[in-house]
Amino acid sequence: MSDKNNLSAIEKIKVASDGLRGSIQQSLQDEITGAIREDDTAVIKFHGMYQQDDRDRREERAEKKLDRLYTFMIRLRLPGGFISAEKWIAANEIALDNSTGVIKITTRQTIQLHGLIKSKIRPTIKSFSEAKLDSIATCGDINRNVSCTSHPGESPIHAQVFAYADKISNLLMPKTKAYYEIWLDDEKIADKKEEEIDPLYQDRYLPRKFKIGIAIPPNNDVDIFTNDLGLIAIIENNELKGFNIAVGGGLSTTHGNAATYARLGTVIGFADTEEKVLKTIYEVLTVQRDFGNRSDRKLARLKYTLDKMGVDAFRQEVEKRTGFALEQARPYEFNQRSDRYGWLQNAQGVWYYTLFIENGRVLDDEKIALKTALLEVAKTGKANFLFTSNQNMIISDVADKDKAAINEILEHFKIIEHTEAASHLRKNSIACVALPTCPLALAEGQRYMPSLITSIEPLLAKYQLDKEDIIMRMTGCPNGCARPYAAEIGFVGTAPGKYNLHIGGDNEGERLNTLYKESLDEAGILAELDNLFETFKNERTSKESFGDFSFRKYVAAN
Repeated sequence: MSDKNNLSAIEKIKVASDGLRGSIQQSLQDEITGAIREDDTAVIKFHGMYQQDDRDRREERAEKKLDRLYTFMIRLRLPGGFISAEKWIAANEIALDNSTGVIKITTRQTIQLHGLIKSKIRPTIKSFSEAKLDSIATCGDINRNVSCTSHPGESPIHAQVFAYADKISNLLMPKTKAYYEIWLDDEKIADKKEEEIDPLYQDRYLPRKFKIGIAIPPNNDVDIFTNDLGLIAIIENNELKGFNIAVGGGLSTTHGNAATYARLGTVIGFADTEEKVLKTIYEVLTVQRDFGNRSDRKLARLKYTLDKMGVDAFRQEVEKRTGFALEQARPYEFNQRSDRYGWLQNAQGVWYYTLFIENGRVLDDEKIALKTALLEVAKTGKANFLFTSNQNMIISDVADKDKAAINEILEHFKIIEHTEAASHLRKNSIACVALPTCPLALAEGQRYMPSLITSIEPLLAKYQLDKEDIIMRMTGCPNGCARPYAAEIGFVGTAPGKYNLHIGGDNEGERLNTLYKESLDEAGILAELDNLFETFKNERTSKESFGDFSFRKYVAAN
Protein backbone atom coordinates (compact mmCIF):
# COMPACT_ATOMS: atom_id res chain seq x y z
CA MET A 1 0.00 0.00 0.00
CA SER A 2 1.09 3.61 -0.46
CA ASP A 3 3.02 5.34 2.31
CA LYS A 4 0.43 6.99 4.58
CA ASN A 5 3.06 8.58 6.81
CA ASN A 6 4.85 10.67 4.22
CA LEU A 7 2.09 12.31 2.21
CA SER A 8 2.85 15.06 -0.29
CA ALA A 9 1.37 18.50 0.33
CA ILE A 10 -1.31 17.97 -2.33
CA GLU A 11 -2.48 14.78 -0.60
CA LYS A 12 -3.06 16.69 2.62
CA ILE A 13 -4.94 19.42 0.75
CA LYS A 14 -7.29 16.88 -0.84
CA VAL A 15 -8.15 15.19 2.43
CA ALA A 16 -8.72 18.52 4.17
CA SER A 17 -10.74 20.01 1.29
CA ASP A 18 -14.22 19.12 2.64
CA GLY A 19 -15.19 17.17 -0.46
CA LEU A 20 -13.28 19.43 -2.87
CA ARG A 21 -14.81 22.61 -1.50
CA GLY A 22 -11.65 24.02 0.06
CA SER A 23 -11.92 27.75 0.58
CA ILE A 24 -12.89 28.44 -3.03
CA GLN A 25 -15.92 30.51 -2.01
CA GLN A 26 -13.70 32.79 0.06
CA SER A 27 -11.09 32.99 -2.71
CA LEU A 28 -13.71 34.15 -5.17
CA GLN A 29 -14.80 36.94 -2.83
CA ASP A 30 -11.25 38.33 -2.48
CA GLU A 31 -11.16 41.33 -4.83
CA ILE A 32 -7.61 42.37 -3.91
CA THR A 33 -6.02 39.81 -6.24
CA GLY A 34 -6.96 38.02 -9.42
CA ALA A 35 -5.57 34.82 -7.93
CA ILE A 36 -7.13 32.33 -5.56
CA ARG A 37 -5.61 30.96 -2.37
CA GLU A 38 -2.65 28.63 -2.80
CA ASP A 39 -4.37 25.47 -1.54
CA ASP A 40 -7.38 26.23 -3.73
CA THR A 41 -5.22 26.12 -6.86
CA ALA A 42 -5.02 22.34 -6.28
CA VAL A 43 -8.68 21.92 -5.37
CA ILE A 44 -10.04 23.93 -8.29
CA LYS A 45 -8.48 21.48 -10.76
CA PHE A 46 -11.10 18.91 -9.79
CA HIS A 47 -13.69 21.42 -10.97
CA GLY A 48 -12.05 21.50 -14.41
CA MET A 49 -9.86 24.59 -14.06
CA TYR A 50 -6.24 25.68 -13.80
CA GLN A 51 -5.02 29.01 -12.50
CA GLN A 52 -2.55 30.54 -14.95
CA ASP A 53 -0.95 33.86 -15.70
CA ASP A 54 0.35 35.59 -18.82
CA ARG A 55 4.08 34.86 -18.73
CA ASP A 56 4.70 37.27 -21.61
CA ARG A 57 3.74 40.09 -19.24
CA ARG A 58 5.36 38.95 -16.02
CA GLU A 59 8.45 41.14 -16.32
CA GLU A 60 6.52 44.22 -17.42
CA ARG A 61 4.08 43.90 -14.51
CA ALA A 62 6.83 43.15 -12.01
CA GLU A 63 8.61 46.40 -13.00
CA LYS A 64 5.38 48.28 -12.32
CA LYS A 65 5.00 46.41 -9.01
CA LEU A 66 1.75 44.91 -10.21
CA ASP A 67 0.39 41.49 -9.40
CA ARG A 68 0.76 38.88 -12.13
CA LEU A 69 -2.01 38.89 -14.74
CA TYR A 70 -3.87 35.88 -13.37
CA THR A 71 -6.49 34.12 -15.45
CA PHE A 72 -8.07 30.68 -15.54
CA MET A 73 -8.39 27.89 -18.08
CA ILE A 74 -11.58 25.83 -18.03
CA ARG A 75 -11.98 22.44 -19.74
CA LEU A 76 -15.24 20.67 -20.60
CA ARG A 77 -16.22 17.05 -20.05
CA LEU A 78 -17.14 15.59 -23.44
CA PRO A 79 -16.74 11.79 -23.41
CA GLY A 80 -15.47 10.64 -26.79
CA GLY A 81 -15.32 14.23 -28.03
CA PHE A 82 -18.96 14.59 -29.12
CA ILE A 83 -20.76 17.93 -28.99
CA SER A 84 -24.09 18.81 -30.54
CA ALA A 85 -24.56 21.81 -32.83
CA GLU A 86 -26.63 23.55 -30.15
CA LYS A 87 -23.91 23.11 -27.55
CA TRP A 88 -21.22 24.26 -30.00
CA ILE A 89 -23.16 27.47 -30.59
CA ALA A 90 -23.36 27.99 -26.82
CA ALA A 91 -19.61 27.36 -26.42
CA ASN A 92 -18.91 30.00 -29.08
CA GLU A 93 -21.01 32.57 -27.27
CA ILE A 94 -19.49 31.77 -23.89
CA ALA A 95 -15.95 31.92 -25.28
CA LEU A 96 -16.65 35.33 -26.81
CA ASP A 97 -18.23 36.74 -23.66
CA ASN A 98 -15.89 35.37 -21.00
CA SER A 99 -12.51 34.28 -22.43
CA THR A 100 -10.01 35.15 -25.15
CA GLY A 101 -12.56 33.94 -27.69
CA VAL A 102 -10.30 31.16 -28.94
CA ILE A 103 -11.64 27.62 -28.52
CA LYS A 104 -8.85 25.10 -27.99
CA ILE A 105 -9.42 21.47 -29.00
CA THR A 106 -7.30 19.27 -26.76
CA THR A 107 -5.56 15.95 -27.37
CA ARG A 108 -8.22 14.32 -25.18
CA GLN A 109 -11.06 15.25 -27.51
CA THR A 110 -12.52 18.08 -25.52
CA ILE A 111 -12.31 21.86 -25.60
CA GLN A 112 -10.91 24.41 -23.21
CA LEU A 113 -11.15 28.16 -22.91
CA HIS A 114 -8.29 30.37 -21.73
CA GLY A 115 -8.14 33.84 -20.26
CA LEU A 116 -11.07 33.80 -17.82
CA ILE A 117 -10.63 36.34 -15.06
CA LYS A 118 -11.74 35.27 -11.59
CA SER A 119 -15.03 37.17 -11.65
CA LYS A 120 -16.00 35.43 -14.91
CA ILE A 121 -15.63 31.84 -13.66
CA ARG A 122 -19.05 31.50 -12.07
CA PRO A 123 -20.93 33.16 -14.97
CA THR A 124 -19.05 30.90 -17.39
CA ILE A 125 -19.95 27.71 -15.52
CA LYS A 126 -23.55 28.81 -15.14
CA SER A 127 -23.75 29.46 -18.87
CA PHE A 128 -22.25 26.07 -19.58
CA SER A 129 -24.76 24.46 -17.24
CA GLU A 130 -27.66 26.15 -19.02
CA ALA A 131 -26.32 24.57 -22.23
CA LYS A 132 -26.10 21.19 -20.46
CA LEU A 133 -22.31 21.28 -20.39
CA ASP A 134 -19.98 20.92 -17.40
CA SER A 135 -16.31 20.83 -16.45
CA ILE A 136 -16.55 18.28 -13.63
CA ALA A 137 -13.52 16.00 -13.25
CA THR A 138 -11.63 17.18 -16.33
CA CYS A 139 -8.51 18.06 -14.34
CA GLY A 140 -7.09 16.95 -11.01
CA ASP A 141 -6.25 13.54 -9.52
CA ILE A 142 -9.25 11.78 -10.96
CA ASN A 143 -10.41 10.07 -14.13
CA ARG A 144 -10.39 12.70 -16.85
CA ASN A 145 -12.19 13.00 -20.20
CA VAL A 146 -12.53 9.54 -21.74
CA SER A 147 -11.28 9.45 -25.34
CA CYS A 148 -12.45 7.13 -28.12
CA THR A 149 -11.68 6.43 -31.77
CA SER A 150 -13.46 9.37 -33.30
CA HIS A 151 -14.54 8.56 -36.85
CA PRO A 152 -17.76 6.54 -37.21
CA GLY A 153 -16.41 5.25 -40.51
CA GLU A 154 -13.88 3.11 -38.65
CA SER A 155 -16.47 0.39 -37.95
CA PRO A 156 -20.14 -0.37 -38.68
CA ILE A 157 -20.57 -0.76 -34.90
CA HIS A 158 -18.67 2.41 -33.98
CA ALA A 159 -21.68 3.72 -32.03
CA GLN A 160 -21.72 0.63 -29.81
CA VAL A 161 -18.04 1.05 -28.93
CA PHE A 162 -18.34 4.83 -28.65
CA ALA A 163 -21.10 4.46 -26.05
CA TYR A 164 -18.55 3.06 -23.61
CA ALA A 165 -16.91 6.50 -23.30
CA ASP A 166 -20.02 7.91 -21.67
CA LYS A 167 -20.60 4.78 -19.56
CA ILE A 168 -17.05 4.92 -18.20
CA SER A 169 -17.25 8.66 -17.58
CA ASN A 170 -20.44 8.26 -15.55
CA LEU A 171 -19.09 5.24 -13.65
CA LEU A 172 -16.02 7.14 -12.48
CA MET A 173 -17.61 10.47 -11.58
CA PRO A 174 -16.92 11.78 -8.06
CA LYS A 175 -19.85 11.82 -5.62
CA THR A 176 -19.19 15.23 -4.06
CA LYS A 177 -21.72 17.98 -4.76
CA ALA A 178 -19.15 20.74 -4.32
CA TYR A 179 -19.24 21.74 -8.00
CA TYR A 180 -22.98 22.39 -7.85
CA GLU A 181 -22.82 24.25 -4.55
CA ILE A 182 -19.94 26.55 -5.45
CA TRP A 183 -20.73 27.35 -9.07
CA LEU A 184 -24.46 26.73 -9.47
CA ASP A 185 -25.70 27.96 -6.08
CA ASP A 186 -27.07 24.62 -4.90
CA GLU A 187 -27.79 24.70 -1.20
CA LYS A 188 -25.42 22.78 1.03
CA ILE A 189 -27.55 20.50 3.20
CA ALA A 190 -26.19 19.38 6.56
CA ASP A 191 -26.85 15.67 6.00
CA LYS A 192 -25.53 15.73 2.43
CA LYS A 193 -22.37 14.03 3.68
CA GLU A 194 -24.29 10.76 3.65
CA GLU A 195 -25.00 11.23 -0.07
CA GLU A 196 -21.36 12.04 -0.74
CA ILE A 197 -19.83 8.82 0.52
CA ASP A 198 -17.56 7.87 -2.36
CA PRO A 199 -16.46 4.22 -2.35
CA LEU A 200 -14.15 4.79 -5.32
CA TYR A 201 -12.33 8.01 -4.52
CA GLN A 202 -13.01 8.16 -0.76
CA ASP A 203 -11.61 11.47 0.53
CA ARG A 204 -8.17 10.87 -1.04
CA TYR A 205 -9.04 10.64 -4.70
CA LEU A 206 -6.27 9.17 -6.86
CA PRO A 207 -2.54 9.73 -6.34
CA ARG A 208 -2.36 11.41 -9.75
CA LYS A 209 -4.41 12.10 -12.87
CA PHE A 210 -5.90 9.13 -14.71
CA LYS A 211 -6.56 8.85 -18.44
CA ILE A 212 -8.67 6.27 -20.28
CA GLY A 213 -8.94 5.72 -24.03
CA ILE A 214 -10.85 3.38 -26.34
CA ALA A 215 -9.47 2.30 -29.72
CA ILE A 216 -11.03 0.52 -32.68
CA PRO A 217 -8.32 -1.28 -34.67
CA PRO A 218 -6.78 -0.91 -37.15
CA ASN A 219 -6.68 2.86 -36.42
CA ASN A 220 -4.81 3.84 -33.26
CA ASP A 221 -5.87 7.48 -33.57
CA VAL A 222 -6.29 7.81 -29.79
CA ASP A 223 -2.71 6.64 -29.07
CA ILE A 224 -4.21 3.94 -26.89
CA PHE A 225 -0.96 2.88 -25.20
CA THR A 226 -0.26 6.37 -23.86
CA ASN A 227 -3.28 6.09 -21.53
CA ASP A 228 -3.24 4.86 -17.94
CA LEU A 229 -5.89 2.41 -19.09
CA GLY A 230 -6.71 1.55 -22.69
CA LEU A 231 -9.52 -0.52 -24.17
CA ILE A 232 -8.86 -2.14 -27.54
CA ALA A 233 -12.12 -3.17 -29.19
CA ILE A 234 -12.11 -6.71 -30.53
CA ILE A 235 -14.59 -6.87 -33.39
CA GLU A 236 -15.30 -9.97 -35.47
CA ASN A 237 -17.81 -10.01 -38.32
CA ASN A 238 -19.13 -6.66 -37.16
CA GLU A 239 -19.81 -8.00 -33.68
CA LEU A 240 -18.17 -6.58 -30.55
CA LYS A 241 -16.60 -9.52 -28.73
CA GLY A 242 -15.15 -7.44 -25.89
CA PHE A 243 -11.99 -5.47 -25.16
CA ASN A 244 -8.33 -6.14 -24.61
CA ILE A 245 -7.28 -4.12 -21.56
CA ALA A 246 -3.95 -2.29 -21.46
CA VAL A 247 -2.61 -0.52 -18.37
CA GLY A 248 0.36 1.61 -17.40
CA GLY A 249 0.73 4.08 -20.24
CA GLY A 250 1.91 7.61 -19.54
CA LEU A 251 4.43 10.00 -21.10
CA SER A 252 5.30 12.66 -18.53
CA THR A 253 8.92 12.84 -17.43
CA THR A 254 11.12 15.37 -15.63
CA HIS A 255 14.39 16.68 -17.10
CA GLY A 256 17.30 15.45 -15.01
CA ASN A 257 15.25 12.97 -12.98
CA ALA A 258 16.21 9.46 -14.11
CA ALA A 259 13.48 7.93 -11.96
CA THR A 260 10.85 9.35 -14.31
CA TYR A 261 10.20 7.90 -17.75
CA ALA A 262 7.71 7.57 -20.55
CA ARG A 263 5.96 4.22 -20.81
CA LEU A 264 3.49 2.57 -23.17
CA GLY A 265 0.68 0.47 -21.75
CA THR A 266 0.89 -3.31 -21.28
CA VAL A 267 -2.00 -5.53 -22.36
CA ILE A 268 -3.00 -7.63 -19.33
CA GLY A 269 -5.98 -9.53 -20.70
CA PHE A 270 -9.41 -9.56 -22.31
CA ALA A 271 -12.93 -9.05 -20.94
CA ASP A 272 -15.95 -10.16 -22.94
CA THR A 273 -18.97 -8.50 -21.35
CA GLU A 274 -19.88 -4.93 -20.49
CA GLU A 275 -20.23 -5.88 -16.83
CA LYS A 276 -16.72 -7.36 -16.73
CA VAL A 277 -15.18 -4.48 -18.67
CA LEU A 278 -16.63 -1.82 -16.37
CA LYS A 279 -15.83 -3.80 -13.24
CA THR A 280 -12.22 -4.24 -14.37
CA ILE A 281 -11.85 -0.54 -15.09
CA TYR A 282 -13.28 0.35 -11.68
CA GLU A 283 -10.94 -2.01 -9.83
CA VAL A 284 -7.87 -0.88 -11.77
CA LEU A 285 -8.60 2.55 -10.30
CA THR A 286 -8.99 1.15 -6.78
CA VAL A 287 -5.64 -0.63 -7.06
CA GLN A 288 -4.03 2.61 -8.17
CA ARG A 289 -5.83 4.43 -5.35
CA ASP A 290 -4.50 2.02 -2.73
CA PHE A 291 -1.03 1.22 -4.08
CA GLY A 292 -0.06 4.42 -5.91
CA ASN A 293 2.71 6.69 -4.67
CA ARG A 294 1.27 9.50 -2.54
CA SER A 295 4.63 10.84 -1.39
CA ASP A 296 6.24 11.87 -4.70
CA ARG A 297 3.88 13.20 -7.35
CA LYS A 298 6.51 12.76 -10.03
CA LEU A 299 6.27 9.00 -9.42
CA ALA A 300 2.54 8.79 -8.80
CA ARG A 301 1.08 7.77 -12.17
CA LEU A 302 -0.21 4.24 -12.68
CA LYS A 303 2.85 3.31 -14.78
CA TYR A 304 5.06 3.51 -11.69
CA THR A 305 2.57 1.54 -9.59
CA LEU A 306 2.50 -1.17 -12.26
CA ASP A 307 6.26 -1.41 -12.53
CA LYS A 308 6.73 -1.39 -8.76
CA MET A 309 4.19 -4.18 -8.24
CA GLY A 310 5.03 -6.09 -11.41
CA VAL A 311 2.55 -6.78 -14.20
CA ASP A 312 1.55 -10.24 -12.94
CA ALA A 313 1.01 -9.08 -9.35
CA PHE A 314 -0.95 -6.05 -10.56
CA ARG A 315 -3.24 -8.19 -12.71
CA GLN A 316 -3.75 -10.66 -9.87
CA GLU A 317 -4.72 -7.84 -7.50
CA VAL A 318 -7.24 -6.54 -10.02
CA GLU A 319 -8.66 -10.04 -10.52
CA LYS A 320 -8.93 -10.55 -6.76
CA ARG A 321 -11.00 -7.39 -6.51
CA THR A 322 -13.21 -8.12 -9.53
CA GLY A 323 -13.80 -11.74 -8.56
CA PHE A 324 -12.99 -13.10 -12.01
CA ALA A 325 -9.90 -13.77 -14.12
CA LEU A 326 -9.20 -11.88 -17.30
CA GLU A 327 -9.05 -14.01 -20.41
CA GLN A 328 -6.00 -14.19 -22.64
CA ALA A 329 -5.71 -11.14 -24.88
CA ARG A 330 -7.25 -11.49 -28.37
CA PRO A 331 -5.32 -10.77 -31.58
CA TYR A 332 -5.56 -7.27 -33.08
CA GLU A 333 -3.54 -5.08 -35.43
CA PHE A 334 -2.93 -1.35 -35.72
CA ASN A 335 -1.71 -0.05 -39.06
CA GLN A 336 -2.28 3.70 -38.77
CA ARG A 337 -3.14 6.52 -36.35
CA SER A 338 -4.11 9.42 -38.56
CA ASP A 339 -7.36 11.29 -38.95
CA ARG A 340 -9.45 10.59 -42.06
CA TYR A 341 -9.57 14.00 -43.75
CA GLY A 342 -12.32 15.03 -46.14
CA TRP A 343 -15.77 13.58 -46.74
CA LEU A 344 -16.40 9.95 -45.76
CA GLN A 345 -19.60 7.98 -45.34
CA ASN A 346 -20.22 5.44 -42.60
CA ALA A 347 -21.92 2.07 -42.95
CA GLN A 348 -25.30 3.64 -42.25
CA GLY A 349 -24.94 6.12 -45.13
CA VAL A 350 -24.32 9.18 -42.93
CA TRP A 351 -21.63 11.66 -44.01
CA TYR A 352 -18.67 13.04 -42.03
CA TYR A 353 -16.17 15.74 -42.99
CA THR A 354 -12.84 15.89 -41.14
CA LEU A 355 -11.14 19.27 -41.35
CA PHE A 356 -7.63 20.25 -40.37
CA ILE A 357 -7.32 22.59 -37.38
CA GLU A 358 -3.70 23.41 -36.68
CA ASN A 359 -2.90 22.57 -33.05
CA GLY A 360 -6.62 22.61 -32.28
CA ARG A 361 -6.98 26.41 -32.23
CA VAL A 362 -10.44 27.45 -33.43
CA LEU A 363 -10.39 31.15 -34.30
CA ASP A 364 -10.76 33.60 -37.14
CA ASP A 365 -7.46 35.01 -38.38
CA GLU A 366 -6.04 36.64 -41.50
CA LYS A 367 -5.78 33.25 -43.24
CA ILE A 368 -9.15 31.68 -42.60
CA ALA A 369 -12.43 32.45 -40.77
CA LEU A 370 -12.54 29.00 -39.18
CA LYS A 371 -14.62 29.88 -36.14
CA THR A 372 -17.23 31.71 -38.20
CA ALA A 373 -17.44 28.85 -40.68
CA LEU A 374 -18.07 26.24 -38.00
CA LEU A 375 -20.65 28.45 -36.37
CA GLU A 376 -22.49 28.74 -39.68
CA VAL A 377 -22.44 24.96 -40.04
CA ALA A 378 -23.85 24.59 -36.52
CA LYS A 379 -26.62 27.11 -37.18
CA THR A 380 -27.98 24.98 -40.01
CA GLY A 381 -28.97 22.35 -37.45
CA LYS A 382 -27.92 19.73 -40.00
CA ALA A 383 -24.69 18.55 -38.35
CA ASN A 384 -23.03 17.83 -35.03
CA PHE A 385 -19.31 17.76 -34.19
CA LEU A 386 -16.68 15.29 -33.03
CA PHE A 387 -13.20 16.19 -31.81
CA THR A 388 -10.26 13.95 -32.59
CA SER A 389 -7.25 13.06 -30.45
CA ASN A 390 -5.13 14.84 -33.05
CA GLN A 391 -6.85 18.15 -32.22
CA ASN A 392 -9.00 18.21 -35.35
CA MET A 393 -12.76 18.33 -35.85
CA ILE A 394 -15.22 16.09 -37.66
CA ILE A 395 -18.44 17.66 -38.91
CA SER A 396 -20.68 14.71 -38.12
CA ASP A 397 -24.12 13.21 -38.65
CA VAL A 398 -24.76 14.86 -42.02
CA ALA A 399 -27.66 13.27 -43.89
CA ASP A 400 -27.18 12.58 -47.58
CA LYS A 401 -29.78 15.23 -48.47
CA ASP A 402 -27.93 17.85 -46.38
CA LYS A 403 -24.39 17.18 -47.56
CA ALA A 404 -24.49 19.71 -50.40
CA ALA A 405 -25.62 22.51 -48.07
CA ILE A 406 -22.83 21.80 -45.57
CA ASN A 407 -20.28 21.45 -48.36
CA GLU A 408 -21.31 24.84 -49.76
CA ILE A 409 -20.53 26.49 -46.42
CA LEU A 410 -17.16 24.73 -46.25
CA GLU A 411 -16.31 25.85 -49.77
CA HIS A 412 -17.50 29.41 -49.19
CA PHE A 413 -15.22 29.80 -46.17
CA LYS A 414 -12.40 27.91 -47.93
CA ILE A 415 -12.33 25.19 -45.27
CA ILE A 416 -11.95 22.45 -47.86
CA GLU A 417 -9.20 24.38 -49.62
CA HIS A 418 -7.46 24.95 -46.28
CA THR A 419 -7.62 21.26 -45.35
CA GLU A 420 -6.47 19.98 -48.74
CA ALA A 421 -3.61 22.50 -48.93
CA ALA A 422 -2.06 21.42 -45.61
CA SER A 423 0.97 19.18 -46.06
CA HIS A 424 1.08 15.60 -44.82
CA LEU A 425 3.57 16.64 -42.15
CA ARG A 426 1.41 19.50 -40.93
CA LYS A 427 -1.69 17.31 -40.78
CA ASN A 428 0.23 14.74 -38.71
CA SER A 429 1.60 17.28 -36.22
CA ILE A 430 0.31 18.38 -32.83
CA ALA A 431 1.69 20.75 -30.20
CA CYS A 432 0.78 21.64 -26.64
CA VAL A 433 -0.33 25.09 -25.49
CA ALA A 434 2.98 25.89 -23.71
CA LEU A 435 3.78 29.61 -23.45
CA PRO A 436 2.47 32.06 -22.47
CA THR A 437 -0.09 30.44 -20.14
CA CYS A 438 1.31 27.06 -19.08
CA PRO A 439 3.36 27.50 -15.88
CA LEU A 440 5.46 24.40 -16.69
CA ALA A 441 6.54 25.44 -20.19
CA LEU A 442 10.28 25.86 -20.77
CA ALA A 443 9.89 26.65 -24.48
CA GLU A 444 7.22 27.47 -27.03
CA GLY A 445 4.73 24.91 -28.36
CA GLN A 446 1.69 25.80 -30.45
CA ARG A 447 2.93 29.33 -31.21
CA TYR A 448 6.18 28.01 -32.72
CA MET A 449 5.34 24.66 -34.30
CA PRO A 450 3.59 26.08 -37.43
CA SER A 451 6.58 28.19 -38.46
CA LEU A 452 9.02 25.36 -37.76
CA ILE A 453 6.99 23.09 -40.04
CA THR A 454 7.14 25.77 -42.73
CA SER A 455 10.93 25.49 -42.51
CA ILE A 456 10.91 21.68 -42.48
CA GLU A 457 8.57 21.22 -45.46
CA PRO A 458 11.21 22.29 -48.06
CA LEU A 459 13.62 19.71 -46.61
CA LEU A 460 11.10 16.95 -47.20
CA ALA A 461 10.41 18.22 -50.72
CA LYS A 462 14.15 18.32 -51.38
CA TYR A 463 14.32 14.54 -50.89
CA GLN A 464 10.89 13.77 -52.44
CA LEU A 465 9.53 12.85 -49.00
CA ASP A 466 6.69 15.37 -48.82
CA LYS A 467 4.03 12.64 -49.24
CA GLU A 468 5.34 10.60 -46.30
CA ASP A 469 2.99 10.31 -43.31
CA ILE A 470 5.57 11.27 -40.71
CA ILE A 471 4.13 11.90 -37.24
CA MET A 472 5.77 14.90 -35.55
CA ARG A 473 4.90 16.44 -32.19
CA MET A 474 6.14 19.20 -29.90
CA THR A 475 5.81 20.07 -26.22
CA GLY A 476 7.22 23.02 -24.33
CA CYS A 477 8.29 20.82 -21.42
CA PRO A 478 8.88 17.12 -20.66
CA ASN A 479 5.32 16.61 -19.36
CA GLY A 480 4.41 15.24 -22.78
CA CYS A 481 0.90 16.67 -23.22
CA ALA A 482 1.16 16.47 -27.03
CA ARG A 483 2.53 12.91 -26.80
CA PRO A 484 5.99 13.72 -28.28
CA TYR A 485 7.60 10.51 -27.00
CA ALA A 486 5.14 8.46 -29.05
CA ALA A 487 5.95 10.32 -32.29
CA GLU A 488 8.30 9.43 -35.12
CA ILE A 489 9.88 12.85 -34.56
CA GLY A 490 9.42 14.46 -31.16
CA PHE A 491 10.52 17.86 -29.88
CA VAL A 492 10.65 18.43 -26.11
CA GLY A 493 11.42 21.91 -24.81
CA THR A 494 14.43 22.38 -22.55
CA ALA A 495 14.82 26.19 -22.53
CA PRO A 496 13.62 29.18 -24.59
CA GLY A 497 14.24 28.26 -28.23
CA LYS A 498 15.83 24.90 -27.35
CA TYR A 499 14.45 21.38 -27.82
CA ASN A 500 15.54 17.80 -27.40
CA LEU A 501 15.10 15.87 -30.64
CA HIS A 502 13.65 12.36 -30.33
CA ILE A 503 13.43 9.85 -33.20
CA GLY A 504 12.58 6.20 -33.73
CA GLY A 505 8.97 5.92 -32.61
CA ASP A 506 6.83 3.85 -34.97
CA ASN A 507 4.00 5.07 -37.17
CA GLU A 508 1.39 2.96 -35.37
CA GLY A 509 2.03 4.15 -31.81
CA GLU A 510 3.37 0.87 -30.43
CA ARG A 511 6.98 1.96 -29.83
CA LEU A 512 8.40 4.96 -27.99
CA ASN A 513 11.05 7.10 -29.62
CA THR A 514 14.56 7.72 -28.27
CA LEU A 515 16.50 10.88 -27.43
CA TYR A 516 18.78 11.62 -30.40
CA LYS A 517 20.14 15.15 -29.86
CA GLU A 518 19.85 17.51 -26.90
CA SER A 519 18.92 21.21 -26.66
CA LEU A 520 18.94 22.14 -30.34
CA ASP A 521 18.00 25.57 -31.59
CA GLU A 522 16.13 25.94 -34.88
CA ALA A 523 19.28 25.93 -36.99
CA GLY A 524 20.42 22.78 -35.24
CA ILE A 525 17.03 21.12 -35.70
CA LEU A 526 16.96 21.85 -39.42
CA ALA A 527 20.54 20.66 -39.91
CA GLU A 528 19.87 17.39 -38.12
CA LEU A 529 16.63 16.77 -39.99
CA ASP A 530 18.30 17.56 -43.30
CA ASN A 531 20.87 14.83 -42.62
CA LEU A 532 18.24 12.37 -41.36
CA PHE A 533 15.95 12.89 -44.35
CA GLU A 534 18.83 12.49 -46.81
CA THR A 535 19.92 9.24 -45.18
CA PHE A 536 16.32 8.04 -45.05
CA LYS A 537 15.90 8.75 -48.75
CA ASN A 538 19.06 6.84 -49.67
CA GLU A 539 18.99 3.92 -47.24
CA ARG A 540 15.35 3.07 -46.49
CA THR A 541 13.98 -0.34 -47.39
CA SER A 542 10.81 -0.78 -49.45
CA LYS A 543 7.82 0.95 -47.81
CA GLU A 544 9.82 1.52 -44.61
CA SER A 545 8.41 4.38 -42.53
CA PHE A 546 10.66 7.11 -41.20
CA GLY A 547 10.12 5.88 -37.65
CA ASP A 548 11.08 2.31 -38.48
CA PHE A 549 14.08 3.47 -40.50
CA SER A 550 15.41 5.78 -37.80
CA PHE A 551 14.89 3.08 -35.18
CA ARG A 552 16.79 0.52 -37.26
CA LYS A 553 19.57 2.92 -38.22
CA TYR A 554 20.15 4.95 -35.07
CA VAL A 555 18.55 3.12 -32.13
CA ALA A 556 18.63 -0.65 -32.59
CA ALA A 557 22.09 -0.52 -34.15
CA ASN A 558 23.58 1.17 -31.07
